[in-house]
Amino acid sequence: MNIKLDELNYALNKMFKMDIVAVDYQTMPLQGGTVGNVYLVSGTAETAKGEKLPYRIVLKNQKKWERYGDPGSWRREYDLYSSDMGATFSEALRWPTCYHAEFNAEGNEYDLWLEYIDGVTGLNLTGAMHEKAALELGRYQGRLYAEQPAALQSLTNLSHADFMKNKYLHYRSWPVVYDYVRSEDCELPLYVRQMLIDIDKQADGIFARIEKLPLVLCHRDFWVTNLIYADGNFALIDWDTSGWGYLGEDLASLIADEPDIDHMVEHYQRCIPAYYKGFLEYTDASQIEDHCVYDIILLVFGYRLVEGYLHAETDQEKTNYVRTLQKIYEMKTIPLMAASA
Repeated sequence: MNIKLDELNYALNKMFKMDIVAVDYQTMPLQGGTVGNVYLVSGTAETAKGEKLPYRIVLKNQKKWERYGDPGSWRREYDLYSSDMGATFSEALRWPTCYHAEFNAEGNEYDLWLEYIDGVTGLNLTGAMHEKAALELGRYQGRLYAEQPAALQSLTNLSHADFMKNKYLHYRSWPVVYDYVRSEDCELPLYVRQMLIDIDKQADGIFARIEKLPLVLCHRDFWVTNLIYADGNFALIDWDTSGWGYLGEDLASLIADEPDIDHMVEHYQRCIPAYYKGFLEYTDASQIEDHCVYDIILLVFGYRLVEGYLHAETDQEKTNYVRTLQKIYEMKTIPLMAASA
């Protein structure tokens, strides 16, 4: 990976709040794909006074691409980091500090130089961490909903409120998954198949209930790999899908998106009360008749899990997709826990 030294130097000036005159570096891929890449850049920076400062910083290189139903998503993180949204966060839940953001001359690619945070993430997050993440998410969305800060109102590149619904309808219209669930060749358990068929029959009524919920700023990719827990607080990365959505959308992702399957039901029981406890610290509950989180989980992840099952390359992967659908089925009737104090 060839680093643009002028960008790195500028970012380190911002990070250290010092005049950096020389820098060396090495890179290590963190994650990425065909449309962008993320690197950990580390090395030693030298100040004008001769001090040698070790550093670690994240470079995210994002190329132009188009997500179905959300064409502005490719540049959304640049737009967000260039706004005043950073001021809306608390120490408990925030995004990584952005030290520098720069588009290329052609306007089809940009670099973000971001704070590196070393913490617990992914399937290493415990049940207590899931619950705390749900609580802080509720607090953040509740505060924005109640206060409607100018920084939030000024954003122009956010995904639309009907993004979740349109994605579900897109999946439902796809014969590969829709017809498979209803076919004689379907190897999914009968009760799982019926669960998916029933949600289709009830979808109009469910969306009517969801659309009565508060409209909040959603991250829309609020799953464990995008959460980093360090020093008792959370950093949330990858904001390219964020936009207006309904209360509970992000919570559904925390519970059901590539989860710790063995603890999935427990997380459902613990996270929903914590989430609403946080949200209701800022607004009353009179308008919330039904939290709808179970329905959102099934609408967002039902057919997506069937797709994963159909394209799984190993028997273990197939088993995991089936187990996840089974856990969603179990959630329907289990009682929720009281939120922790």
